[in-house]
Amino acid sequence: MEQQLPAIRSATEHGRLLWKRHALERMLERGISRALVKQTILQGEVVESYPDDYPLPSLLICTIEPSPLHVVLAWDEAAEECYIITAYRPDLEHFEDDFMHRRSK
Repeated sequence: MEQQLPAIRSATEHGRLLWKRHALERMLERGISRALVKQTILQGEVVESYPDDYPLPSLLICTIEPSPLHVVLAWDEAAEECYIITAYRPDLEHFEDDFMHRRSK
């Protein structure tokens, strides 16, 4: 999935993002803008890849600046469209200080 990141970023730059209602509701609750989600996709790093997710493979992407943010997206390679599943601010209870690695349970 990481090899798809350039195509995902291109789709983002060209407005081929599909916003799931769940994502928009959670973003509103969490004070996260669409612009910040787009910035995370364009500049962030892949934290985890879920190539076997159904119905589409997905990624967890993180950016640290201006504050840590995680975005989960699904990639439809055939349609060259990106579905925004959710966005949230990671916490130190679940992630290491770099927000890139999950804490061991």
